[in-house]
Amino acid sequence: MINRAGLQQPEVEGWNVTGPVVKLGVTKLLEEPEKYLGTARVGLVANYNAVDEYATPIIRLFAECPKIEFTRIYVAEHGLWGCEQAGVKVGHVGDLRTGVDVVSLYGETVKPTPQMLEDIDVLVCDGNDIGSRYWTCLSTTALCIEAAAEAGKQIIVTDRPNPIGGMAVEGNLLDIEYRSFVGYDRIPIRHGMTPGELAAMYVGGAGLDVDLLVIPMDNWGREMLFPETGHFWTGTPNMPGFETALVYPGTCLFEGTTLSEGRGTTKPFRLIGAPWLDAIDLADRLNTMELGGVRFRPAHFRPMFSKHSGVECAGVEVYVTDAWELDPVRLGVSMLIAAREQNLDAFGWYGAGSPTGSADLARPFPVEGRHLFIDLLAGGAELRRWIEEGATSDEIMARWERETSEFMDAREPYLIY
Repeated sequence: MINRAGLQQPEVEGWNVTGPVVKLGVTKLLEEPEKYLGTARVGLVANYNAVDEYATPIIRLFAECPKIEFTRIYVAEHGLWGCEQAGVKVGHVGDLRTGVDVVSLYGETVKPTPQMLEDIDVLVCDGNDIGSRYWTCLSTTALCIEAAAEAGKQIIVTDRPNPIGGMAVEGNLLDIEYRSFVGYDRIPIRHGMTPGELAAMYVGGAGLDVDLLVIPMDNWGREMLFPETGHFWTGTPNMPGFETALVYPGTCLFEGTTLSEGRGTTKPFRLIGAPWLDAIDLADRLNTMELGGVRFRPAHFRPMFSKHSGVECAGVEVYVTDAWELDPVRLGVSMLIAAREQNLDAFGWYGAGSPTGSADLARPFPVEGRHLFIDLLAGGAELRRWIEEGATSDEIMARWERETSEFMDAREPYLIY
């Protein structure tokens, strides 16, 4: 990949070779904690996967800073060390390294209760996002903002890059009737904003009376992709690298189907398949579509867990050939249509509230059993209905254009960069 400065980027995921280019919001806070925190008791929403520009966990940096009264850690999905699989409940524990209490925001509750906030004055959310509405950390941040407003606490969001850039926006706006933990705010599937920008937009849109401070980054530009930041990649168990993040806004839609989205393999969201598919025919059809920035190879794989665990699946592996040409939402819609049409009898939509598989990711919202999981991911029932009616990916993307345009206008006052 060639970056904007004309430099060749290595094809190694997660390898920092350029040194840090972008200064994170959390680094600015740690450089001047008294400026931002004063003598406040601090709660931090983060886990050990949240690192600074030199791959040092920010939990450690907060604990070792003598000017910060570090009171509590709040952990979201994937737990304190980011090693829990998606949908796995996280309990309240203690961090043996720092001695700080750890409170779960992905267990019996996903929103801080008043009791959880009693011993802190400021709640710091280290902004974490992958550039897509499905990312549950966005839901956690929104719920923390609501809790801070209700408790009269200040909330600080330390900003981080959108790893897939801040220019492109794709997809429909969420229908609030379909709000879940994989889609909480009325934003598109690919939103092109940073966590700090989204936090400010959520406060403005919801009309919340809250003391929100966003600490911006330095040197980040909307046209930048993650390799250009010079940062180290730290992902969740199923987000192993930048190439996965590029396709995720589209291929995550397969969580709402009876096909495997590659969970249980080393290439989640890049391997898509099912036991009943013809891999060569599917790859040929998708390559014939000439979708920008991607190429497909026929693939067989055997997931070690999740859907079709232990069963050989046939399908495709998605390769990104040009990150700038890739439209991941169009990619995902096109792949759904092609996979469904190859075997209409075997293809199915995953029901929300199912006891196993990806549908559990919608919990703990009271939508379980009322909506198919594909509708929660798609932010409404239209995508599923249009596909069932035989609409093409071009037709579906065109029908979404008005909502995408509306969002582009609505987000403008909240853009920091």
